[in-house]
Amino acid sequence: MNSLLEIRGLVKNYQALRPLRIRELAVAPGATLSIGGVDAAAAETFVHLVTGATLPDEGDVIMFGQNTRAITDSQAWFQALDRAGLITARAVLIEAFSVLQNVAMSFTLDVDPIDPRVVPQAGAVARDAGIDSSLFDVAAGKVAPEVRMRVHLARALALGPQLLIAEHPSAGLPRPAVAAFAADLAKAAKSRGAALIVITADDVLAKAIGGDRLELVPATGELRSPGLLKKLFG
Repeated sequence: MNSLLEIRGLVKNYQALRPLRIRELAVAPGATLSIGGVDAAAAETFVHLVTGATLPDEGDVIMFGQNTRAITDSQAWFQALDRAGLITARAVLIEAFSVLQNVAMSFTLDVDPIDPRVVPQAGAVARDAGIDSSLFDVAAGKVAPEVRMRVHLARALALGPQLLIAEHPSAGLPRPAVAAFAADLAKAAKSRGAALIVITADDVLAKAIGGDRLELVPATGELRSPGLLKKLFG
C-alpha cells in the first residue's frame, strides 16, 4: 500500500456557499502535512469524509487501501477508525473527571476509579502528549486550554494510530503555547511512525510542525504549495 489516504475528485456539499472540493491528495505512511484554506466547517466535513462517517457526492476517499464507499458494516468501520487518531476540540471531555480519567477512557470505561491495569498506559500516553504528571489528578474543566488540547492529543495517540488528523488544533490556544504544542504533536507522530495531517490557518503552528505545506483553492479543489514569502515569513 503506497498511501494511507487517497482522495480523488472529491466534491461534498455541506450547507456552505460552495461544496468542499479536493481534486487529488495522497498521504504516504509517516508523512507530515499541513493544509490551509479550510475553514472550521469544511475541516469537520473533511474529517467526516476521511473517517467514512459521510460519503462524497462525487469522487472517492480511499483510507488504508479501502474505498469508504465499500465499508458496509459497523465492525469494518470501527476497525478503520482505530487506525486513525482525531485531534479536535469538538471531541467531548468530561470536565468533572480528572485529566488522567479522560485519557484512560480511550482504553476502558472503568474510570471511576481508573482500572489499575490501564493506569500505566494512560500515564505514558499522557506524558507523550506533553502533560505533566502533576496535572493528572486535576479536573479537565479546570486546566488551561493547551492542557485540554493535549488531552485530546493523548486520546488520539492511545490506540497506536497509523494516521493522525488534527483539526485546527491551535484555534483555542494562547499564542505563546502554539509552537510548543505543535512541536510535541509532530514529535508524537514521528516517534510512532504515524502520518500526520494538520488542518490549520495558523502559520506559526504549520512552521513548527514542519513537513509539507499545502493550501486548498476552494473554487477548484487544487492543493498547491503556499507562496514563497508566506513560507519564509508567515
